[in-house]
Amino acid sequence: MPDRRTVDELTIEELEQLLIIKRREARAERMRRLREIGRLPADSGLPHEDLAAVEAGNGAGYTVLEARPTPPPALEVQPLRARRRQARSSAPASRLGRLRDRLLLVLEIGALLGLVAVVILSVLNLQALNAEYAEASLLAASPTPSPTPLGGGILPGGHAPPEEPGTVPLHLRSLVEGQVPPPVTIPTPGPEAPTRIVIPAIEVDALIVEGDSWEQLKLGVGHHPNTANPGQRGNMVLSAHNDIYGEIFRHLDKLELGDEVIVYAGEQPYRYIVKAKQIVEPTDVEVMAPTTRPVVTLISCYPYMVDSHRIVVIAELQ
Repeated sequence: MPDRRTVDELTIEELEQLLIIKRREARAERMRRLREIGRLPADSGLPHEDLAAVEAGNGAGYTVLEARPTPPPALEVQPLRARRRQARSSAPASRLGRLRDRLLLVLEIGALLGLVAVVILSVLNLQALNAEYAEASLLAASPTPSPTPLGGGILPGGHAPPEEPGTVPLHLRSLVEGQVPPPVTIPTPGPEAPTRIVIPAIEVDALIVEGDSWEQLKLGVGHHPNTANPGQRGNMVLSAHNDIYGEIFRHLDKLELGDEVIVYAGEQPYRYIVKAKQIVEPTDVEVMAPTTRPVVTLISCYPYMVDSHRIVVIAELQ
């Protein structure tokens, strides 16, 4: 017997059951239309069909739904011709991608090998220069003094060895018949001349030699001739290399105001305190000019491995 109750007389559960039935009937109608036009096989089940209406008399006079297994969804079949076109279009793209990845891998490996080669060559070059410094430090000092004039147009500590115009370079003169390298003369320090420098802040403890020419700076820190001695009033000029021949003044740029510089004259130490630090051109020889106060001027090339300028640190006697 059909249920003749109005919507207002139905419960929420009964309304939900009616809504499910309506939706299922609408889906069934769409499936029938699709079968008629040949879009679906005749034996295909309803999509998402999980409930079926089964009338059961329960005394209340309304329809009860029971669950049924959901049939497997119909497989989507792609035309063979479309799949072949898709395979042909994707194959060149995949080959190009593989070739691009291999090319990038080769470039990365080449760049890495080039960087390793540069680092190895740099280390070998520094080792050769330091070995030359160690050998030169064993040479005995000549007793003949040879002071150089103040200034000279360029600050000491440069990296280019001097060569006489129109002559064979020093390192090739032994190959020319009848020519030998001239002897290197290192001035003999006087009793008050500096002999040792200690800078605790940058862990420097080095020998000081008299003179600051190319050959003399191979031995250690050079004392510019005719400048002040330790403890004396005036400007004591000391210079050394920063990246060759021991790299004595490698970290000169890390000195701060108030750091200590100790210069020895024999066994007598003289304590200086850093008061100024600046970067100048190689031709700014004014930093070596005499002063009325007892100071020490430390000079080295800057920046590290570029050496286009000079770093100058000035410390005052305490």
